[in-house]
Amino acid sequence: MNALKGKVALVTGSGQGIGKGIAMYFAREEAIVITNNRSPMKNVEPPQELSREEQAAWLSMVGDAETAAREIQAFGGQAEAMFCDVANYDAVGQMMEKIVAKYGRIDIVVNNAAITESGALLSLTERDYDRQTSVKMKGAFNCCRHAVPYMIKQGGGTILNCASDAWVGLGNATVYSAANAGIVGMTKAMAMELWRHGINCNAFCPQGASPGHVAGFAKTLKTLSEAMGKEVTMSAEKKAEIDANHADSEGLAPFLAYLCTDQGKQYTAQVFSVTASGKVDVYSAPVRLREITKAQSLWTVEELAACVPSQLMPDYQNPAESRHY
Repeated sequence: MNALKGKVALVTGSGQGIGKGIAMYFAREEAIVITNNRSPMKNVEPPQELSREEQAAWLSMVGDAETAAREIQAFGGQAEAMFCDVANYDAVGQMMEKIVAKYGRIDIVVNNAAITESGALLSLTERDYDRQTSVKMKGAFNCCRHAVPYMIKQGGGTILNCASDAWVGLGNATVYSAANAGIVGMTKAMAMELWRHGINCNAFCPQGASPGHVAGFAKTLKTLSEAMGKEVTMSAEKKAEIDANHADSEGLAPFLAYLCTDQGKQYTAQVFSVTASGKVDVYSAPVRLREITKAQSLWTVEELAACVPSQLMPDYQNPAESRHY
């Protein structure tokens, strides 16, 4: 249990949920872990739309960077809490300076901080967009921008950017999907730039226990029920699969730790899906499937109508019709 021995790892949004699970596991592998969230936890109230059982589950998972650090210290791990709003560029710079001043280096940055909220397009506001994109996308940019110069100076490092399987486009999650698609694009671009400096950079789409999942899953079922005009239920098998994938979040962290080792650092610019049940998927890289061309003159609409269905889109199935949200 010493795969990350001596490495200094910042895990943003690690007071609870996915981030806490990653921080706990990294510490068990003997990394020095900096836990982080925006501010100390104060009196919290569970979402009132949850059932009593769901509220109890939600409350059992909430915490902050300090409570997470104390749990790590309790089993003999090394951890320090640093409160910082990752969407604040200057504050992140100061946090990174503090980490390097105290520990001499920064080896791993896990950009996990996020606001996880669903919502159909017509229900969203400008504030919804700004909140979700600033924490997820700007937060990841800020942490990478301030950490990378130190990583280059020390000869390498690892960046893990938390996305979501929603990056491919999830109905009733317009902004959330956009923010995570942005993370994927940012990750691939940074990976191309940073490989020559000994820095590998990957995105991961996690599933594990978190307050956000408890609240979000209940909200999703309610939204679907309202949209379809009847109560949406699922089979026992599907419910068991979801529960297994959203078990203790430490279960998804071993693969992420592997990407931080000398053996795992060969992989970069990838998008992985990891679950608490131990399943790891890798997404294919986007590729162009086919093309149509016309030389010397512009297409006419009539020509396109004749050739697009058979030549460019022969296997097309409308996802808006084949998927129900």
